[in-house]
Amino acid sequence: MTHPLAAPVPAPLPEPLPYHRMARVSARHRWWRPVLGTGFTAVACVLVAGLIYALGSVLGAAEGYPEAADGTVEFGPVSGTALDLLAIASAIPVVLLAVRWIGRRPAGTVSAVTGGLRWRWLGRCVLAALPALAVTTGAMLLLPADDAQPSRWAGWEVFGPALAMLVVLVPLQAAAEEYVFRGWLTQAVGAFLRSPWWALVPQAVLFAAAHGWGTPWGFADLALYGVVAGWLTVRTGGLEAAIGLHAVNNLLAFGVSAAVVDGLKSDDTAADAPWQLVALDLVGIALYTAAVLWLARRHTPTRTVPTPAPAPVPPPWPFPGPHPQALAAHVPVSRDGAPAPVPVPVPVPYADRTNVSDLPPKLHDPQRD
Repeated sequence: MTHPLAAPVPAPLPEPLPYHRMARVSARHRWWRPVLGTGFTAVACVLVAGLIYALGSVLGAAEGYPEAADGTVEFGPVSGTALDLLAIASAIPVVLLAVRWIGRRPAGTVSAVTGGLRWRWLGRCVLAALPALAVTTGAMLLLPADDAQPSRWAGWEVFGPALAMLVVLVPLQAAAEEYVFRGWLTQAVGAFLRSPWWALVPQAVLFAAAHGWGTPWGFADLALYGVVAGWLTVRTGGLEAAIGLHAVNNLLAFGVSAAVVDGLKSDDTAADAPWQLVALDLVGIALYTAAVLWLARRHTPTRTVPTPAPAPVPPPWPFPGPHPQALAAHVPVSRDGAPAPVPVPVPVPYADRTNVSDLPPKLHDPQRD
């Protein structure tokens, strides 16, 4: 029989939490928080984006911009693209709010397991993406165009302001998509399922669907990109690798479009890509993945964090009265604001706890006492 004062046997340490399980890093995690947060994120992103478009329309009408055929304000290719990118970028504060307010955990845990973006690691990922994607983008420009009309240089007076706008807003737009799909959705599914693959596949399909249905090749390319970006996120413990790939890819794509006349007016997306572009894009993704894995071996990023320990259970207290640790949880405060002394029961020997009046009459003789 175990003695009541014996030290309890320590429980085995819980397994560390990888990135896709970070919704469980808070001791206040409940099963309904990821579900409620997903609904909040979807609705809030639409509402905030709609508010940005409405505010842009009011300001555009006040500035005298012409009205388009569908009743909206015609901002032009540069200003219109800036408004679109800003509307998508607004998803970042929405996701951070959902993590902090509904998930009841630090907002930075959606960025990385360390609780915030690792800027040095992000810089290394961007430097790895630049040469890999520059090579494949250059190869794409050498492919024959489908339309018979050749592209014409837009000129520095058009390309310069457009490039400045893209450098500022494209990284925010790319990061916002990563926070929604590789961030919130991956961690929301990972809160229920231990294997990362169950968390990576749904977000990749939804990411491809969010870009619309163009060609089967384009949809497959986007879905495969979502899986690879999600796997790199779990493999490196944060969104930096996915943000670096996405931001450089979009910046090169938008930059090429801004360099030609009316390039930013095109409604084509990655979902409309033919198989030739998809093949080159997959080569760029493969080169980038190999470079990130090589960097991760040389500069190993933090991939997991310890599981929060449960609240300690006080050992059994064999004496009368409440346990001292229970009393410590409710410390009284004196009138001057200082903690008042907590009375701790003192163990009394068993013989001293016996009341003489409780003894049988035969054992109690007043004259003898």
